[in-house]
Amino acid sequence: MKGKTIALLAALFFLTGVSLFFWAGESSSQEGKIGYVDSMRLRTEFKEFQDAQAEFDKDVEVWQQEIGDLERTIDSLKEDLERTKLLLSQAKRKEKEENVENQEMEYQRLTNDVFGPGGRAEARNAELTRPILEKINQVLEKIAVEENYVMIFDSVNGNIAYAKTGLDLTDLVLEELNRLE
Repeated sequence: MKGKTIALLAALFFLTGVSLFFWAGESSSQEGKIGYVDSMRLRTEFKEFQDAQAEFDKDVEVWQQEIGDLERTIDSLKEDLERTKLLLSQAKRKEKEENVENQEMEYQRLTNDVFGPGGRAEARNAELTRPILEKINQVLEKIAVEENYVMIFDSVNGNIAYAKTGLDLTDLVLEELNRLE
């Protein structure tokens, strides 16, 4: 009885597998092509991305300067406290220690406000890249519709282990993006 059940299941799987194979083959030939783009190349070769990156880098430099200034202030306060703590009254020493602690908390708050999750840097990056990404998505959609692509992957984020070079649409996307300028 067990042998017949196994044979029946094997035959069922075989028949199902064959029909799925033919179904997938018919479906994929009727539905379209698959391609990919290299988003790192788009970031490095598309001028708008380069301009946005340069602007973002300037903003980061300003924020780092602001944070660096606060860090230098804290270091100076600590040095002053260390140098004078033996000469200060207990109340004055406690006041200076609290000032250092407050400045350190401000430093942590500022650093987190700028570079932490949901911080100014993240918001600014999104603000600068959102219109570029929308433009890229429009170009990808246009190419997909015109060239009958059903899927276009990102080779950087899509974990594509191998793909034929002919499936790379990056040059085509860059050409379309540059025409829009």
